[in-house]
Amino acid sequence: MITLTVNGKRRQVDAPPDMPLLWAIREKLNLTGTKFGCGVAVCGACTVLVDGLPVRSCVTTTGAVAGKKITTIEGLSAKNDHPVQKAWIELDVPQCGYCQSGQILSAAALLAQKATPTDTDIDDAMAGNICRCGTYQRIRAGIHRAAQIKKGGA
Repeated sequence: MITLTVNGKRRQVDAPPDMPLLWAIREKLNLTGTKFGCGVAVCGACTVLVDGLPVRSCVTTTGAVAGKKITTIEGLSAKNDHPVQKAWIELDVPQCGYCQSGQILSAAALLAQKATPTDTDIDDAMAGNICRCGTYQRIRAGIHRAAQIKKGGA
């Protein structure tokens, strides 16, 4: 048994320590918002936050994150009112939506580090998140809008 803190709750997971975190989250904890994309950490669909930093859960072992704070898309905000989520809805950012949990968590981590990111900051932070629908311009606009919302801008 491995003890994980996921979305603020301590959970016991019956998993070997080398199990990818993605599968512990999806299969053992039934949190299916985190998606499987490539399995080799290049697409970003499986992104979760570990101690506030974006991590590819498909290549991170469950044992490696014991004792750390893990946030999935389900735990980003209790009422889906995180500034990034609000901006995504306001600007209709997603198209198919498959990559969006990873995109949103990466964007939230960026805004936690930089209150007013530049386009270059956004491009650098989001470079590992692939959107097969090509909504990159809307994602960038969403991050800028989320920064305004976070500062109290309407």
